[in-house]
Formats: sequence, structure tokens, C-alpha cells
Amino acid sequence: MDAAALSTLPPPLGDDPTRLFACPAPAKLNLFLHVVGRRADGYHLLQTAFRLLDWGDTLDFALRTDGRIRRTNAVTGVAEDEDLVVRAARLLQAHTGCPLGADISLYKVLPMGGGLGGGSSDAATTLIALNRLWGTGLSRAELQALGLQLGADVPVFVFGQDAFAEGVGEALQPLALAPAWYVVLSPGVSVPTGEIFSAKDLTRNTAPIKMADFAASTTRNDLQPVACGRYPEVQRAIDWLSASAPAMMTGSGACVFAEAPSEVEADRIAKNCPPRWKAWKVRSLTRHPLYEWLQ
Repeated sequence: MDAAALSTLPPPLGDDPTRLFACPAPAKLNLFLHVVGRRADGYHLLQTAFRLLDWGDTLDFALRTDGRIRRTNAVTGVAEDEDLVVRAARLLQAHTGCPLGADISLYKVLPMGGGLGGGSSDAATTLIALNRLWGTGLSRAELQALGLQLGADVPVFVFGQDAFAEGVGEALQPLALAPAWYVVLSPGVSVPTGEIFSAKDLTRNTAPIKMADFAASTTRNDLQPVACGRYPEVQRAIDWLSASAPAMMTGSGACVFAEAPSEVEADRIAKNCPPRWKAWKVRSLTRHPLYEWLQ
């Protein structure tokens, strides 16, 4: 779905109670990302600020009575059984003992391996939508806990608003942020998250900060130097974007972003993006479009 379009969609409900159409799966940015430690099981302890964007993928769902979970369209580079969308549906089905199934269509816009949370957001939307379509009745907190089994970024999309996150990314507090326009740039490479987190040169002892001090603190993305060292095109994208506004990488990369002072300036920067890359003008999203579907 094009940038700045998710919040203008009508509610994905019609007269047919067996279908949900155009369910949004918004992207996210990490406004900073600090690695503050590592657990004994190898998982990294993080602090980050998640910002939702009014831009992302969309999904359609159709009820099945035979219990089968099926993705109805091909997604380049992602086998059906490995797709987080299919895994999320099967996890909810198994967790609740629901005998129903679903046909799921996934319409990708967000670049994969970009640090925008696309796969995690798709999974979260699947949990939210099927919880409604199947009538399984799980609460927001229950779906967040279930989503954590799929990935550390899934809970924030179920949480459904900008958040200050700690732990492995699952301990979430609402974060009040002013509306903003951003330029998001994809440098055309895919950065594997596991490769970055397993790197020996990754900083893992950044001093924790308090949420109240977030705006006044000096922050960064601890994963950025590692990703740029292995994928120089990410650094080149940061350097180009930084000529217009302070830029940094989101997540484990490869996408980079900068806040623009206005929509006009965001549009100008995005349109001047070198042709070997792709850039989008996007705006912040206060709440997930499906937020009201959960309690």
C-alpha cells in the first residue's frame, strides 16, 4: 500500500461475516536501538523506541470451515510454510483449539530484510484479524504473548501504538510522540538480522536510559556500525540522506530514515533519491488501524 494511505482505508469489514478485506500491516521505525546486555540463553536485551508508520502491507482473510490454513498468493522468496503469516494463523489455531481455517492473501509493499518489521507486522495483523474472524476472543495482552513466540517485533504491532521497549523488545510502554513526516530509503540490499546480532564486534553493553529521558538522551542504533561494515551500501545511503536531515538505520537494516520538517520537504528528498535506491515519503501513525479490535 502506498505511503500515507493506511489510515484512510475504510474499516475492513463488510456485509459478509466470513471475510475481512484490506487489513493493514503498518511498518515501524526504531528511533534508536541500544543493546544493553545479553541473557544466558543468547537473546539480546534491548532498549528502543518504536514508531508506527502510515504505510505498509495489506492482507485479506476468508473463513474456511475445514480447518485448513492456506496462503492464496505467492510471495517472492518466502515459502508458504515458512511465512510468518501462515505460522501466526497456525499458532492461534493451535493455542485456542479453533477448528476453523482461513485463506490468506498477502500484498507486500515493504522491502524484506529492511528493518521495517514487515513480516512481524503481517503476523500481528493475522493474529488480530483471525482472532476476530474466528471469534477466539483473546485479549491484546494474550495476543502479544502469543506473538512473542513468532518474533520479538510482533508484540509491538499487537500493542498497536508508539512504544518504549525493553527486554527482548516485548516489555512495552506507550510513548507520546508528536506527528512527523519521514523519508525512508531502501539501499537495495537485504541484511539478515541473525548475522548482525551474532557479530563479535556488536556493542552489547550500552548504558540503559529511562523512558522519561529519551528525548534528551544521546541515542543511536548499536546495530548500525556492524551492518554498515558488512554492507557498505547502507552507509552510502545514510551519508546521502544525512545531507538533507540527520539519518540513521532502522532495526538491523537495511533501510535508513530521516525525519523531515514538513511533508513538502519529505516529498522533495524522496523524489531526489538516486535511481539505484528507492525512497518513500511516509508519515507517523498514532495507533494501529485495527487497534479497536482488541481490548
